[in-house]
Amino acid sequence: MNPATPRAILEYGLSSGNVGLVQLLGLCPLLAVSNNAVNALGLGLATVLALLVTNAAVATIRKLTRRDVRIPAFIMVIAAVVTSIELSMRAFLPQLHAVLGLFIPLIVTNCALMGRAEAFASRNNPGLAALDGLATGLGFLWVLLLIGALREMIGEGSLFAGAGALIGLPGLELAAEGYPGFVLAILPIGAFVVLAALVATRQAWRQRHARGAA
Repeated sequence: MNPATPRAILEYGLSSGNVGLVQLLGLCPLLAVSNNAVNALGLGLATVLALLVTNAAVATIRKLTRRDVRIPAFIMVIAAVVTSIELSMRAFLPQLHAVLGLFIPLIVTNCALMGRAEAFASRNNPGLAALDGLATGLGFLWVLLLIGALREMIGEGSLFAGAGALIGLPGLELAAEGYPGFVLAILPIGAFVVLAALVATRQAWRQRHARGAA
């Protein structure tokens, strides 16, 4: 299958080339911000938008930048996009911005952005590049959100707690009355445990699928 077909792009970003679960890129936010589902959702959506816009912009200017200045140009594009996202979040979602803090501007350092800009966006048209950015971002989002949801449910017996105050969606908030909590799940070590369990589960599923296909 042509790796530049829309179907292949979506499959790669969401599953086989998932940056959080397969390539293990962007582990800083995966481990630090995923202590609850709201934080994970906020940072995940910001990353999706950053990848989408960055890829489209890089693909647009790819023929205008010389090879020797290509990487600095890509870095400038990524920094400008992430700064715009941070300022927008500070203006429209100030409480969420305050909670996520430094991790919003740190999206600039996420290897997935530069990796997709160099490996895909700089070699394809803006439409396919935007789709690749969207798929890669959504792949990162679902892993980040799953880790955050699992840690919050196990650790505190709630789901999307604080969604009303942070993102204006109180209907998302769920809580189990009388749940004693399991503090280890929301501590940093909990992120390692949950991520390791997801990676191991995926590997076991792939091995079983490969044996079945054989």
